[in-house]
Amino acid sequence: MKPADLDRVMAIAEIVHPAYPEDRAVFAERLALYPEGCAMAEAGGIGIGYIVMHPGRLGVPPPLDSPLGALPEAPDCLYLHDVALLPEARGLGLGVAALERMDALAARQGFRWLALTSTPGARAFWDAQGFLPHDGGLHDGGAGLAAKLASYGGGMTYMTKPARV
Repeated sequence: MKPADLDRVMAIAEIVHPAYPEDRAVFAERLALYPEGCAMAEAGGIGIGYIVMHPGRLGVPPPLDSPLGALPEAPDCLYLHDVALLPEARGLGLGVAALERMDALAARQGFRWLALTSTPGARAFWDAQGFLPHDGGLHDGGAGLAAKLASYGGGMTYMTKPARV
């Protein structure tokens, strides 16, 4: 992903995640802070999906539509901020490919954990990939985690999985 891709990222996000809007500045900041965690999926030179991930702290997901300001000190996981695939991209194995990319990046960077916040509609996919609900923050206790999940709306699940290192 490059800064020139952000218009396409926003167009995909509007289609795939209309209930979870985020400002363009959020994506631009993630790309600037951790470009190795941002990638586009393309077909015929057209973006059909994207993945955005960055170092994080277990149990401390960022609230929806919020800048990070900086990457966390002493990160202990690779956090999947967002993966979005247009309907025509589904069934091509791109979700699994995104997870493989995440695992490979975690291994290169030395992260032992993967983490994400699942929407209700994606929960079955993440369950099938071996992610498990994380019931309390390792660094901030459960109350902070619940408040951050509430920023997304109902039914969200913070999930973790050991990285393949």
